Amino acid sequence: MIVSVIDREGKTHELPAKPGQVLMRVLRDADMGIKAECDGCCACATCHIYVDNDWYAKLDTPADEEQDMLDEAFDVQENSRLSCQITLSEATDGLKVVIAPDWD
Repeated sequence: MIVSVIDREGKTHELPAKPGQVLMRVLRDADMGIKAECDGCCACATCHIYVDNDWYAKLDTPADEEQDMLDEAFDVQENSRLSCQITLSEATDGLKVVIAPDWD
């Protein structure tokens, strides 16, 4: 399966992924600029992404914990998600995301 990612410079990357992988790990392993300082514990928002609008509704609804972290993130939009909270599946093959701006 493939995840399509637009990095902070606007370049598109097609990243291979496997069902069951957490999106944050795919992005971090591919050096897409995701810091993931909490290592996926939903405690920092440094893995903030924007999900393509066509895909957003196909994902599980963000849990309250994720919404709370997004409230503290920089440049949050309606399609913002934390990549550590998205587990990939066959249904997400072709998922399109944009890496959110770095807020350091």
